[in-house]
Amino acid sequence: MADTELQHALKRLKDNHVRLTPQRKIILNYLITHHTHPTVEMILADLRKHDAGISMATVYNTVKLLVDYNLVIELKNGDGSTHYDYFGHPHYHVVCDNCGKITDVNTPEFSAISKELADVTRRSTGYLVTRSDVEVHGICPDCQYKLGLNNNKGAE
Repeated sequence: MADTELQHALKRLKDNHVRLTPQRKIILNYLITHHTHPTVEMILADLRKHDAGISMATVYNTVKLLVDYNLVIELKNGDGSTHYDYFGHPHYHVVCDNCGKITDVNTPEFSAISKELADVTRRSTGYLVTRSDVEVHGICPDCQYKLGLNNNKGAE
């Protein structure tokens, strides 16, 4: 599945005449295969384990390019850091307001929710919606347990 996602994303970049350097391919593949919502610093640290020559500028510029082509989205969490997520399939995110953890929510209903959101926006404002990034905030199960809000550690 990840290889199919990578090929699809590379084709999209190639169709837009983006030069497909080895570093860009590695960074894109990393984002496709890691669902941890990493920061640029996290990506760099992980990739340097295999390629000591990769630079912060390369990672930053590549991630920005992938955001510009709507392959990756930026997620802000409570600590002010920016995290990144490959957005090859429709999903939304829930962010813990206590610890900042970001979790993907993959549900078949999201496509209908997203379409309805775009339709309502169009009717209300006249905007042609090109994409939407939905983010829900709350307290994760681990923090609920730590805060005494839930007796089941890690319960969902």
